[in-house]
Amino acid sequence: MIIEFEEKMLELIDARIETASDDELFAGGYLRGHISLSVAKCEEQEVADLEILKAHINESLEAAKSELSPADRIIVADLWNELQNA
Repeated sequence: MIIEFEEKMLELIDARIETASDDELFAGGYLRGHISLSVAKCEEQEVADLEILKAHINESLEAAKSELSPADRIIVADLWNELQNA
């Protein structure tokens, strides 16, 4: 179930590439990394619960927030929220 979620998120990000703005491309690439790392963490811990995966992604984004400007954090958060609701 986690792998399917990762595939869906990455497909949604990839589907935007042709029409995405530079900011959206950045946010998509940034999120790809956090999603994939969080999936790997769940696999390592043998976790199959999507809510735990989403919590890991949120924690990963929160831990890395100093890497981004406030404006970029908003762009990434908006895309992450949109992907979760897709």
